[in-house]
Amino acid sequence: MDGDTAIEITAFASLSDIPAEEWDTCACPEAADGGPPVDPFTTHRFLKALEDSGSVGPGTGWQPRYLLARAAGQVIAAAPLYAKGHSQGEYIFDHNWAHAYERAGGRYYPKLQSAVPFTPATGRRFLTRPGWEDMGRAALVQGAVQVAEDNGLSSLHVTFCTEEEAAAGARIGLLRRTTQQFHWENAGYGSFDDFLASLSSRKRKTIRKERAQAQGFGGDIVSLTGDDLRPEHWDAFWQFYQDTGARKWGSPYLTRSFFDLVQETMRDDVLLVLAMRNGVPVAGALNFIGREVLFGRYWGCIEHHPCLHFELCYYQAIDAAIERGLARVEAGAQGEHKLARGYLPVPTHSLHWIADPGFSEAVENYLEAERAAVEEDIEILTAYGPFRKAQVEEQE
Repeated sequence: MDGDTAIEITAFASLSDIPAEEWDTCACPEAADGGPPVDPFTTHRFLKALEDSGSVGPGTGWQPRYLLARAAGQVIAAAPLYAKGHSQGEYIFDHNWAHAYERAGGRYYPKLQSAVPFTPATGRRFLTRPGWEDMGRAALVQGAVQVAEDNGLSSLHVTFCTEEEAAAGARIGLLRRTTQQFHWENAGYGSFDDFLASLSSRKRKTIRKERAQAQGFGGDIVSLTGDDLRPEHWDAFWQFYQDTGARKWGSPYLTRSFFDLVQETMRDDVLLVLAMRNGVPVAGALNFIGREVLFGRYWGCIEHHPCLHFELCYYQAIDAAIERGLARVEAGAQGEHKLARGYLPVPTHSLHWIADPGFSEAVENYLEAERAAVEEDIEILTAYGPFRKAQVEEQE
């Protein structure tokens, strides 16, 4: 590649204007072998399901501005980018930044967000064709900042990016933020009992007790994917999702038609775990299947049974990851209660550009202190984890 290669950046208001093969050549080139993508959430089919279902777009506060970079007659990079009218559905919280900026007389919204809406899962945000990583990433950052500047927007935020992207962004002057999640790591376990053997005796007994209590709810637990998923399963899960959404966010982020589109275009990327009582689903957990990771996304129920949440969301996910030979389970944002269930704290990363120099400096100072606090928190929580001491030392 010639360092002087001309690169053209274009913003699109709809993925319908971008052919799926062009986007996915950058988003999931590994899936060309017929296997699953590393990250199902940046695929054309997932992002388009959000758009076509009305989960993003007019009236949602997530207005698409997808970026595409072309060079040498081909698409070399792409980025999911949105103009945001609020800070909902991001899971990297900047509400305090917005309040401080507006108290000082500034206008924080709208802002730009490079993210997968409503999805706190780490993945590439600067999607590049193989061989164009450095040039494509630099072009996308420059293009996104230019969009923000041209439209008088306060800021650009790149959330749940990879550690490599975070380091590269920091080198070119973006502000780097570190937060944390809880992930389960597969240490080559052959079974759930192998995993339990790595825990302290007390934690092992607690998990066995929780699983027995949950599985005694009075029905069966089934895991469904691909053609085993039926419309009635999504009808049930929509009820669960509405209940959880109403309690957590006031109203659900996703529309009902999103799940129909997932059934149509992504059923092989989904693992839906349902608790069935008398043939009726009473609780469920929705997971997406990556090449190396099982991503836990949503949970809900219409009946409350002790420990059923832990069973469907955490223990069934571990079972599935072991069975499929996956390296990790990412169970979503927050939740220190996951620690006792074998999910250890890990850092997550984001990048930020703020137009106002004074405010940018203040945020940078805040992020420096926050990073130190997060690192300390991860160290302390890991030490209190459920694993036998020798096991923790091996993982470190």
